[in-house]
Amino acid sequence: MAALNFLENSHMKRSLYEFLESQTSLGHLTSAERLDIARSIQQEYLPGLLSDIIRNVEEIIHIDTRLEEKRVLEIVAEKIANILRADAAYIWLFNPRSLSTLCLGAYQIYEVECKEEISSEKSIPAQVVRENKSISISGLFEDPRFKNRSIVKDQGFNSLLAIPLQITGFLDSEGEIVGSISIFYKEDKGKFDSFEIIHAELLANCISYVLAKRKIRGLQSLNAHKKKMVDRIFIKLSNREGIKLKDLFLDMIPDLAPYLQIKSCCLFSVSKDQKLIRLEAGYPPDKTYHQPGHTFTVSHHPYFQIAIHGASEYGDYPFERIDPAYFLIKDPERSRFTSSGMRKFVEQHNIYSILIIPLKTNGAALYLMTFYATEQKSSFTNEEIDLLTFFGKEVMRALRSELLDDVLHDFKNPAIAITGFAFKARNLMESEDLDEIRNKLITYLDIILKETVRMQDMALSMKLEGREEVLNLSDIALERFRLNEEAVRQSWRRYIRIEPPDIKEEILVYCSRFGLERVLDNLLNNAVNAVPKQGGLLTMRCYVEGSMACLEIRNSGDIPKEKIDQVRRGEVKGRGLNIIYRFVQSNYGKIDIQTNNGQTILIVKLPLFQRKDTKSTK
Repeated sequence: MAALNFLENSHMKRSLYEFLESQTSLGHLTSAERLDIARSIQQEYLPGLLSDIIRNVEEIIHIDTRLEEKRVLEIVAEKIANILRADAAYIWLFNPRSLSTLCLGAYQIYEVECKEEISSEKSIPAQVVRENKSISISGLFEDPRFKNRSIVKDQGFNSLLAIPLQITGFLDSEGEIVGSISIFYKEDKGKFDSFEIIHAELLANCISYVLAKRKIRGLQSLNAHKKKMVDRIFIKLSNREGIKLKDLFLDMIPDLAPYLQIKSCCLFSVSKDQKLIRLEAGYPPDKTYHQPGHTFTVSHHPYFQIAIHGASEYGDYPFERIDPAYFLIKDPERSRFTSSGMRKFVEQHNIYSILIIPLKTNGAALYLMTFYATEQKSSFTNEEIDLLTFFGKEVMRALRSELLDDVLHDFKNPAIAITGFAFKARNLMESEDLDEIRNKLITYLDIILKETVRMQDMALSMKLEGREEVLNLSDIALERFRLNEEAVRQSWRRYIRIEPPDIKEEILVYCSRFGLERVLDNLLNNAVNAVPKQGGLLTMRCYVEGSMACLEIRNSGDIPKEKIDQVRRGEVKGRGLNIIYRFVQSNYGKIDIQTNNGQTILIVKLPLFQRKDTKSTK
């Protein structure tokens, strides 16, 4: 009866009993003796075996997933080797679409030997992945499938157990990751028994869990950093004095650096013709490799050409990944887009990979962000690339918001002019003899029409820059001076004495008319606001000095020395000064500021137009 209850209460015991019953070598035992052996195995041996397996699994799944992926794989390889009493192991992960290695973690075996083995499509790891089936080998040296004979000869490995790995991607864009774990024994194990293979496969499945857990943690950290980034940018934009991209870049990167473990990054501006890039800022300042202001010719650097102009085909290749949102050079020394100068550069500074992110508006790259992975970090993960491209998009949103604020800031100048000349036109209409004032009235209405169109252009255009053309600085400066003079009169600032401008007849420059007009309005507006209430003067000069066209605004009122230094360095806070500085910088000009006898003199210098055979635009 006890035997029947035992069999009825346990399917495993019944199966184990039936297994013992079927063994002819145990035929000399009675049914009661077989049942007793089954009970002993079930109650005394299997609990300990299962406890060991559970402990093995927990030992792997509780690995600290905050570590880098490579380090996680190294620890897993070590633990699996120890659990299976093996002498060495390595784990290989790769992208099945590009066939490029994503990560490699080795224990008690040189990484270069692992890379040599997996480089062949006919290698055992490749076969395991292709067939999705475990392979066990004894007598490694004689087996033709094992390519790297030096491993057997130098380290004395005789047996190998290779297990496939399969990891499903979290995001639609990621796809599946495949790989294998190769476990080496110095012992010639003969034929691996099925329990050893199943045990190894169970532990291999734990790798997927660990990497999935690490992925979830990474996504949580990524989202937290995105939120923090948006908050910081919002706080920056709430400062109504204006913001420059390089200041935002230098302010945000230190927060990202610990997460990304980057050692160096740079911000470049792209010229309007997309032929030159200029280093604007670098982090950290002592590891930028070039000084701010250093200019590169895009055509001499294929990697910059790809980032700015795009490629005919996008994809993930062995040494680079070309994406519409970024360009990743995985191996600068072997990439087809790396110049000889870049190869020397990366070797000198121990750079392992380069990530370039273009910041675009209307399809045109305005800036480039470059990030360099050094000896501390061999590559960029998908999460890190996601964070940095997100950073680039948020920066461009911030710039568009900043440009909109610039428009609102500049609306007041044409609005005041329109009000003033409309008031004058209204007064003229009260004259009894309209023929006498017809020409003057037409002039006033032309000014009102032009300024109204200008306001419309501001409202419709977020770029705030028209096409570059040859302009006569003298004509435009005189026109804006007269309009601002009228705005001063309409504001009833009787204490400001406006002297006639001293302007050379023709000074040609090559730039945007709209941008130049904005600069003139902001220069004159700042000068007017700086004149003390007790009275003072405002005047303007246009002249040539060497190869530069000079626009000089002079007004009463001192400026503090520290502010003079800030203007010269471009570290200005006022929105008007930001607009001026950005225009001058993008047109390869200079700004100088000085004080003399209680007056402030601000000089903007722009390169003179050189081609004498081109007609100017008046």
